[in-house]
Amino acid sequence: MWVVTMFDLPTDTKAARRAYTKFREYLIEQGFMMLQFSVYARPCLSDEVAEALEKRLKGSLPDDGEVRIVSFTDKQFARMKVFHGKFRAPTEKMPKQLSIF
Repeated sequence: MWVVTMFDLPTDTKAARRAYTKFREYLIEQGFMMLQFSVYARPCLSDEVAEALEKRLKGSLPDDGEVRIVSFTDKQFARMKVFHGKFRAPTEKMPKQLSIF
């Protein structure tokens, strides 16, 4: 499961830039990686983890702007096509997890 967050936040004032930076840093603290400017993704082990993450994100939303959150299965995310210029690049992989029972 992948959670993708896309946002369009204002940066026209010093306070708006501060809110943008705070939200972006929060995403990174939560384990998100940047796919493109204002598009961040994070793998989750289950739907429950993704839902808990979404609730945390809702609590940290800036007062202004627009934020979209969407979830994809690993298979759907892997079907994404990424191009650098005219050349295709590999899609990000789910990190390997070590499970201890």
